[in-house]
Amino acid sequence: MSTRRWGRPARTTEPSRPSVLPPPPAVASAKGPRPLPVPRVIAPEIEGPEDVIVDDAGRILAGAADGRVWRFALPEEPGGDIRPEVVARTGGRPLGLEAVPGGGVLVCDAERGLLRVDPETGAVVTLADAVAGAPLRFCSNAAAAADGTVYFTVSSRRYGLQDWLGDILEHTATGLLLRLRPGGEPEVLLDGLQFANGVALAPDESFVAVAETGAYRVSRYWLHGPRAGRYDCLADGLPGFPDNISRDVARGIRDDISSDSSRDVSPGISRDVPRGADGVFWVALAGPRQPGLDWLHRRGPAAGRAAWKAARYAPPRPSRTVRVLGIGTDGGVVHDLRRARSPYRMVTSVSRAGSYLVMGSLTERGVAVLDLPPFPPLPTGRADGDNRH
Repeated sequence: MSTRRWGRPARTTEPSRPSVLPPPPAVASAKGPRPLPVPRVIAPEIEGPEDVIVDDAGRILAGAADGRVWRFALPEEPGGDIRPEVVARTGGRPLGLEAVPGGGVLVCDAERGLLRVDPETGAVVTLADAVAGAPLRFCSNAAAAADGTVYFTVSSRRYGLQDWLGDILEHTATGLLLRLRPGGEPEVLLDGLQFANGVALAPDESFVAVAETGAYRVSRYWLHGPRAGRYDCLADGLPGFPDNISRDVARGIRDDISSDSSRDVSPGISRDVPRGADGVFWVALAGPRQPGLDWLHRRGPAAGRAAWKAARYAPPRPSRTVRVLGIGTDGGVVHDLRRARSPYRMVTSVSRAGSYLVMGSLTERGVAVLDLPPFPPLPTGRADGDNRH
């Protein structure tokens, strides 16, 4: 997969005019997407787990629509007991989560800003609730560096979470990528992003990847090296709307614990997991690309605003097509999994927990779990632009 470079420096000025996007290119592999196994839904008491993550002990964490943050371990056998516990209440609407050293969890709350919660005590601390004097709203996702620096996104400065579709239709380009250094104040690294969403750091922390949902792409902001401070494209022309991003790390994988069997690791994590996957970004596609929306964007923001006036009273149902991608640090697609008639819709997050994939949804109840298919990675290439749903 070739990687296009824009070489555009970080901007802190007003957003640029939204770009008109071309149709997605075809996949380099003739095989196309592989079947995504049928997910089994667990922990139905968790409503709207927009982001699901795996902590260092292999446990699952998810935020719910009512402000609660849940945690549970996967069972040893399918159908085994699951005992979700509430570990915090944010008082808002948690979206993106990020486990940090020491057992804490960063929470991007759409109403309260960037928070840190302690799952052991339930304590909630506000890290940032304003940017340049303006309230921090629609905080979406975060990633933490080894030195404690947090990179996080604001999806839209014009629409809130309840009206997210309005931003997609209007194509506002009001998303932000921000940085919060320890003891500092939030600073804007990039503005003018098309619905900034998931965030993840490269394994060597040389860049931070950010999903631009409204542009069907994953962008990249360089943190170190000769390109530091520049912004380019990691993966473009995706076949759907990229949402949350998680990096494939060896959390909870028993093969990586050597002989220390005393470590607290979720019993549901399998030993049969290949190593060397640290450089894969798992990207959830919240829905397939819509040709009608591409047409609407070519008509300009006024057409999008008019469409939103109608759609807010009769919003479209989420597509039954579920698709997740594994993207390498070079932008190549190494995993492409798709299910056309999924009972679990609008997958907004995906994380690997050993030999399983765990998925969350903004709209569904419960967390979806499925076996990671035992197949070799696809040849490097772009994802197929199939729009069936």
